[in-house]
Amino acid sequence: VPVGLANAVLLGALPFVVAGTAPDLAVLVMSFCIGASAPQVAPMSRTRLVAIIRQRMAPQRHERVLSGTMAYESAADETVFIVGPFLVGLLASAIAPWVAVAGAAALTLVFVTAFALHPTGRLVVGGAERETPAPATQLLRTRLVVVVLGILGVGLFFGSTLTSLTAFMEQHGESSQAGLLYGIMGIGSAALALGSAAFPRAFGVGWRWLAFGVVLLAGAVAFAAADSVGAVALVLGLMGIGIGPTLVAQYSLGSERSPVGRSATTMTILGSAVIVGQSVASAIVGEFAERAGAGAAMAFPAYAAALVVLAAVLNLVLARRAA
Repeated sequence: VPVGLANAVLLGALPFVVAGTAPDLAVLVMSFCIGASAPQVAPMSRTRLVAIIRQRMAPQRHERVLSGTMAYESAADETVFIVGPFLVGLLASAIAPWVAVAGAAALTLVFVTAFALHPTGRLVVGGAERETPAPATQLLRTRLVVVVLGILGVGLFFGSTLTSLTAFMEQHGESSQAGLLYGIMGIGSAALALGSAAFPRAFGVGWRWLAFGVVLLAGAVAFAAADSVGAVALVLGLMGIGIGPTLVAQYSLGSERSPVGRSATTMTILGSAVIVGQSVASAIVGEFAERAGAGAAMAFPAYAAALVVLAAVLNLVLARRAA
């Protein structure tokens, strides 16, 4: 609750700091504090849902219900990372950029507080009391680290795609429309993420990660070669098909390999890897776009997608050795 309230207040104050006479350093410090106080709702939500499934459902139903749950949660992440920039672009174009930040502050104040006080939080506490948490060193197991590496690649992909797309649209005189175009990627992504629960069991989670990672890589290579707004829009749709099921597979594997009593920590690590990847890629690719141009920056999503595919291959190798 206090973290959510602090984050809401900081978000609400940001537009005033930006619009005022404060130096750039103040904006930087404010942004850092907003990120540092960001409530970890996504990993907490996954942890609660996993606790409900394990405590209230028959063991034979766990695998299928967990798969559907991770599909839903990953689709929610798609809303954050893809539809979010789309809505921000829409609000910025139609009204003013500060409206989106004010909306984020209001959503945080109301819904994060409601989530924090929701009765499902007691299930996680109750489950934790009955089991002794595994040593923290278990979080460094290779089979879990490779999932973190793969999801970091997804974060790098998000950041590099949005930043290079913004540079591309700026080159075409429509920089404020980048978020709207970026939203195209969310259509196939969210749909395929939700549909992942319907995949046959024979199409294992590890193989799904590899297959859709390859689709993501193919789309990213085409994105680097696109030279018109129409072509970029088509390629973004293709990349969306790859990103949703990939995220679902990664979160499912993370949940499955989480050490005993460390599910909240594991989910936080996975969620943070996406955010860190997105932030790092945004900074690096933004600077690169300023120096070398949008065309050169548009190659970076392919590098990120290649990391996702490499991690998928390593995951399959490690799974075979474990078997």
